[in-house]
Amino acid sequence: MDQPGDRDNPDSSPRRRTGGRSARVRQAILAATLDQIADNGVEGLTITAVAARAAVAETTIYRRWGTRTALIADAVTELAAEANPIPDTGTLHDDLHHLAAQISALITRPGISRLLGTALALSPDPEVSAARDHFWTTRFTQSAAIVHRAIARGDLPPHTNPHDLIETLSAPLYFRLLTGNQPLDPPFIARCIAHTITLYATPK
Repeated sequence: MDQPGDRDNPDSSPRRRTGGRSARVRQAILAATLDQIADNGVEGLTITAVAARAAVAETTIYRRWGTRTALIADAVTELAAEANPIPDTGTLHDDLHHLAAQISALITRPGISRLLGTALALSPDPEVSAARDHFWTTRFTQSAAIVHRAIARGDLPPHTNPHDLIETLSAPLYFRLLTGNQPLDPPFIARCIAHTITLYATPK
């Protein structure tokens, strides 16, 4: 029951949690980290530059992450969680086309190619390794919905392994990222999709 004066006392209303600002600061710092990587590569990333870009004190970053490596690892985890809506076009071909386009757009972002192609793959640091594993697990788990829907429509056999199919589609894209000598252009993407469908799709 309300106590006398409660309804008129603004201090008696529920107080807004302060977590909103903390979350915004975290997002700003992680976005600044990815931007710095895009501009300077992992090797050129500094806490000072990230703090300046995010408009926060360096102590804020050190207090939350402690080390440059931990900051990079968390930024990679955030990259995996970025909004990449899984397509649901109604056809396997178009779903794979949208997915391949998303992958290509991500891995060709400035600096991200260096991050995914070398910094993650070669880093011996356990924090970065854990972030790398989380990144790939998240991407495969999200993309599996495409395969499950295709199986339900009869476009793929019931025993189709989602990880294997997505790997077949995306591996050539990442290979071109690593070699860096050919573009991820529409004809190449179309060829990757055609090969994947030929290998996995139910014959019509």
